[in-house]
Amino acid sequence: MTADADITPARDRENLERLAAALSELNARVYTEAVPEGLAFDCSVAMLERSEMWNLVTAAGRLDIAFVPSGTEGFDDLVGDAVRFDVYGVELLAASLNDIVRSKEAADRPQDRQDVVIIREMLQRKEGS
Repeated sequence: MTADADITPARDRENLERLAAALSELNARVYTEAVPEGLAFDCSVAMLERSEMWNLVTAAGRLDIAFVPSGTEGFDDLVGDAVRFDVYGVELLAASLNDIVRSKEAADRPQDRQDVVIIREMLQRKEGS
């Protein structure tokens, strides 16, 4: 089980402006194990553009931003097969299980290998139903 949310946002200026505003509203800070309450973070578009990955802690919990997750080319690559959900009248896109497997296999961390086994089992059960 994970205790954070992972997002892969689109990198267009308008979206980055919305993301920066949301992070500011959530009092986002840079997460480190040494300082779990987080270090000061400039929630600006310019700052977001400086890195491919941000590990943050917010008023709503941990948030990892990966503009280009392992094994993918980012938002434009993932959106085509994304699963769409309606959450309180807002469309939410989630990466497909196949894309999550692709990313976790490319990252090849011990936890990712365990996750791939579980996700593949979920996919097999889904195909069987």
